[in-house]
Amino acid sequence: GRPQREDSPPPSGRLLTAAMEHLELNAVIGFAGTIVDGIILLPDNRSMVFALGSTIIKRDIVDPKNQQFLQGHSDRVTCMALSPSGKYLASGQVTHLGFQADVIVWDMESLEIVHRLRLHKVRVEALAFSCNSKWLATVGGEDDNSLVVWNLETGKAVCGSPAANHPCRTVKFAKHDEFLLITAGEGNLRVWDFDLANRKIRPTDCNLGKLQRSVNYIYVDDHDEYMYAGTTTGDVLKVNLRTKLFKHVGPKSRLSQGASCINMTPDGDLLVGSGDGTIATLDAETLKLKQTTTIDGGAITCIAPHVSKQLFFVATSLCSTFVVKYEGLQAELRSTCHSSKIHDVVYPFGYSELFATCSHQDIRVWNARTCAELLRIQIPNLECNCVCFARDGKAILSGWSDGKIRAFGPQSGKLLFVINDAHVGGVTAIACANDPQRIVSGGFDGSVRVWRITAESRVMIGSMKEHKATVNCIKVRGNDLEFVSASSDGSCIIWDMRRFVRNNSLFASTFFKAVLYHPDESQLLTTGTDRKITNWDAYDGSAIRIVDGSTSAEVNTLDIAGSGEFFVSGGGDKILKLWHYDEGQCQAVGIGHSGAITRVAVSPDQRNLVSVGDEGAILIWNIPPRFSSS
Repeated sequence: GRPQREDSPPPSGRLLTAAMEHLELNAVIGFAGTIVDGIILLPDNRSMVFALGSTIIKRDIVDPKNQQFLQGHSDRVTCMALSPSGKYLASGQVTHLGFQADVIVWDMESLEIVHRLRLHKVRVEALAFSCNSKWLATVGGEDDNSLVVWNLETGKAVCGSPAANHPCRTVKFAKHDEFLLITAGEGNLRVWDFDLANRKIRPTDCNLGKLQRSVNYIYVDDHDEYMYAGTTTGDVLKVNLRTKLFKHVGPKSRLSQGASCINMTPDGDLLVGSGDGTIATLDAETLKLKQTTTIDGGAITCIAPHVSKQLFFVATSLCSTFVVKYEGLQAELRSTCHSSKIHDVVYPFGYSELFATCSHQDIRVWNARTCAELLRIQIPNLECNCVCFARDGKAILSGWSDGKIRAFGPQSGKLLFVINDAHVGGVTAIACANDPQRIVSGGFDGSVRVWRITAESRVMIGSMKEHKATVNCIKVRGNDLEFVSASSDGSCIIWDMRRFVRNNSLFASTFFKAVLYHPDESQLLTTGTDRKITNWDAYDGSAIRIVDGSTSAEVNTLDIAGSGEFFVSGGGDKILKLWHYDEGQCQAVGIGHSGAITRVAVSPDQRNLVSVGDEGAILIWNIPPRFSSS
């Protein structure tokens, strides 16, 4: 084949993504907070490592945009550990029932895969390096529940054993003895002797007397004298590592929702995080409570001490990170993100400096340049399905799973008004007309409704019930005379905005997921579960062109540039694709998501794309200059 000039289109829209131009990733907003010890500070004191979905990210602590990606897992990462030397990082994942879950060992200098270790079924629960970085211990999930020790030089398993009769949750090596390790879980706390000569691993159960506890976390002190086990009951067990005898339990006033992680302060006190967001310091000898603080954001899943010995990083299960000073336990929020699937992302009309996303329980407004969260609007126990900015920018309109449309102030986050019972079963699509007094909404039941919004009242002026299934997307024409709705019943209907009747309809054997008007409004673009992206004539409803949006999975979302020169798509194959509109060919791909892409938006200035996904990640991409300059 002839070599391609970089700016010339590839010969086919189906080219392998490896051969295609890759979109440059500008920034990532996201973090998997549920992983225990999910933030790892590297020995260079400048970088940190954390997981997001199936991707591991190495990021500069000071400059969040300076980041590198370690991609090799096929599914969500469940556990991570750094070798004491700082040379290796190990990460485990979850996979489908009946399959083997990988443990990957990475070289932290080259960021390449050193070993791929495959023995555990379904899930890797925990892993730990020995003090000399020679051995790696891994524990499988409930379906596997085995303990395996690996040789890191050869990448081969040395020996293995069932971890316990009940599920095992954690594993740790001693700090100075490479042949001593500890596992713990539901009703079990075991110390293992690793016999290298005979390739055997032999357990001794710790004697806890009459106490019965399930252990979440183990911390071994610096002298290998005692280990501290955080329990689901909310207390800490102090056990002698040599005699395997229980010594102390505390504090008396137990920590709410269990002791979820443990570390040590520079003064030798225990630092314990709990399931309700409490951080407590305990006396290491008596396990008596010294001081506590509570931070908002779910269970404490990680305590990572900083080399300065003045502060430590804390991660929570709701994906917030904090910096906490040892002195007085003063906590400062450092970063935050969505902790579950993101449903929608949208820019205000003609303004590229910020965008809004919505997810379970909340809407968030982000600064597009610094990635800082500007505003968070929370409504407990409800799902926000869709969001849009009013054309004049004076309100954020949102559709919720309780069937209500809510409007909020874009700066204050104050509730402006609510439309009760807008749709049965939930509001699934919303769009603002150019007339600031009109909004259009679609529901789970297939109904499409038009509302007149004034300062005093919210009146339904049109209700159309022709769709037989969920309305997934609504777009309004520039002149406010028509709008189009896409539904899971296999139809897109073009409606008259004045008479509230159907003007035209488009049919295909697919669940339509997205629809949009070309900026000149002569054509419509649709996509859905049949993986096709179809151009339609906006006047007679005939299909003009059909291209394969993906070869493997449904396409969930489309957005088009204001110039109409290119559009973008994303879906279940986790790949963001940028297409030339007239040629109908994929020009560039963005690889970075580790869950299905749910929505994508092109910034009004055509310099950036924002994509959001199932895994709760927000990815900001740079559009190639040949498109953004147009």
